[in-house]
Amino acid sequence: MNFVQKIKAWYYRPNKSTIMQYIESFLIILPIAFLIRTYFYGLYQVPTGSMETTMLVGERFFADKFTVLFWSPKHGDIISFNDPNFEYSDNKFMEYFQRYVWGPSNWTKRVIACPGDHIKGVIEENKPVVYLKKKGESDFIKLDEPYINKYPIIAQYLPNCWPRPWTYFSYDPARSFAEQPFYRLYEDRVQLAKTLLARMDEPSIFYPQTPSFNSYGRNVDIYDVQLKENEYWAMGDNRLGSYDSRFWGKYGKPLDGKLIHGKIVLRLWSIDSEESWWILDLIKHPIDFWKRVRWNRFFQLLY
Repeated sequence: MNFVQKIKAWYYRPNKSTIMQYIESFLIILPIAFLIRTYFYGLYQVPTGSMETTMLVGERFFADKFTVLFWSPKHGDIISFNDPNFEYSDNKFMEYFQRYVWGPSNWTKRVIACPGDHIKGVIEENKPVVYLKKKGESDFIKLDEPYINKYPIIAQYLPNCWPRPWTYFSYDPARSFAEQPFYRLYEDRVQLAKTLLARMDEPSIFYPQTPSFNSYGRNVDIYDVQLKENEYWAMGDNRLGSYDSRFWGKYGKPLDGKLIHGKIVLRLWSIDSEESWWILDLIKHPIDFWKRVRWNRFFQLLY
C-alpha cells in the first residue's frame, strides 16, 4: 500500500465521529486552499487611487501568482507586491508568515524598469518625463506612457476618511459633478474640501503632467537610478496621487523583486464603493448600490 492509499484508508476509516470528520476535512482543505491562494491566484480590491484611471477604487481584480514564480515581470506589467517599507523579520519563517499569512498590505503598481535597466526622471518644459536605457542597450529612450492618468484629481470631503477628511479623485472637468465617469462627486463636498485645504495653503486640485513633491519639498520626478539584480522601478499610473518608487527612500528607491507575488491580469467587477466587502454596501444601501455599479468596467483584461 503506497502513501496516498494509506492516507485515504486513514481518512475513510470506519466508526469516525461526525465532529472528527469535519475537523479532519478542515485540516486538509485549509493548507490546500492556502497553497492555491499563495502560489496560483489572488483576488484583490483597489483601496486607493494610485492606479487611476486604469484601476479605480472599489474594483476587484484577478492576479496570476503562478507565472511570476518562473518568469520575471516585464516592462509595463501591473504587479501586486508587499509593502516595500515594512520592516520584515530577519527570521526566515517569520518573514514568510509576514509576507503570505499576516503582515503588510498588498500594493499595486506598474513596472517601468526591470533589473539591469538605467532609468532617469527629468523635467522638460515643466513636465515630468521618463528616460529608460534597457539592460544591454547603449541609448536612452524617452518613454511613451499612454496609461498615465490624463485627468486632474480633485479633493472631496469625506467625513469618515482618516487621518484627513478628504481624498483626491480623478475628475473630468468637461462634465458636471453629477455626470462624472469614475466617481460620484458632490459640489458641496468638493467646496468644503477646497475651503479646508485653502486654510492649509494646499491646492484642492492637481493637473496632469505637473511635477510632484514630497513632504520635504523634493521634486520626486527627478531621479537617476541604475537598477541592480532583482530590482524594479514601479510607479502608479496616477502619478499625481501615487506613493511609489519615486517617494521611497531619500532619492527614490527600487522595489525588491522578492516582494512581488502576482501579476494583475483581469478586472472582475467595478463598484464606486470603499467597502472591503461589497455585500455590506449592498445591505446598507440596497437601492443606491446598483446605481454605483460601473457596468462598463466588468470582466476586462489589463494591459
